[in-house]
Amino acid sequence: MLLRNIDPKTSLCNVTRLLCREFFKNMLDVKILTDHNAQKRVFLPKIKHKTTESTRFFFILIRKQFPIKLNFAITINKSQGQTIPNVRI
Repeated sequence: MLLRNIDPKTSLCNVTRLLCREFFKNMLDVKILTDHNAQKRVFLPKIKHKTTESTRFFFILIRKQFPIKLNFAITINKSQGQTIPNVRI
């Protein structure tokens, strides 16, 4: 799942579902699974993340990471009979 709005024209928006096809050092090869651009192959670069100003620390932390998050899905039929503490729809 994508965590940032990168390019709304190509459906690279927040919470867009993606399938990671290949991993590179600074880039991901992904396939879009939702919206009108489904099945389109795109490349996602690492994005700089910067901490906000803080009175507690005397430095600003900058790191580069991929703007994605791991997600899992399960069908209703498979989930029957299982105990699942939290479910989001």
